[in-house]
Amino acid sequence: MAIVGLALVLAAPPLGPAPSGLTEGERAEIVGAHNGWRARVGTAPLAWSVELGDRAQRWADTLARRGCRLQVSGGDAVGENLFAAGPLRPRTGQRAEPVQPAAVVEAWAAEAADYSYGQNACAPGKTCGHYTQIVWKTTREVGCGMAACPDEGVVWVCNYWPAGNLRGQRPY
Repeated sequence: MAIVGLALVLAAPPLGPAPSGLTEGERAEIVGAHNGWRARVGTAPLAWSVELGDRAQRWADTLARRGCRLQVSGGDAVGENLFAAGPLRPRTGQRAEPVQPAAVVEAWAAEAADYSYGQNACAPGKTCGHYTQIVWKTTREVGCGMAACPDEGVVWVCNYWPAGNLRGQRPY
């Protein structure tokens, strides 16, 4: 399974109305996975935001229409994590299992191994912004969306409010 991630905060106009495509169970699973990581560092739990979920779903649908190449949406002070998984396992060519919501969060949170709280920095050449957005102390809401790609892979988008990853600040 090819997995790619990206976390950025940018400014752009809202994307327009569209309902979130995740089931209630998927929403609960992804919020629970976020909150498990937040509990480890002592930050308050996140709540699901319908508005952020709808926004994330619109962007996931847009990325799917564009071939699932990861690209930040540009948000109005909204944090964003992106995740894509291909349909085939690289070495065997066998079809991969469906990606569960908690696995998406775990992929981002794996970056914790490369984050140094003492230095408030990521290891050289590593990425930690997905992880730090998940645990960011002032973030209170999350909303996510998922769409199927033309190649039968998937793309996931999670939006966060308020956004984290503020330069010079610690995540927790």
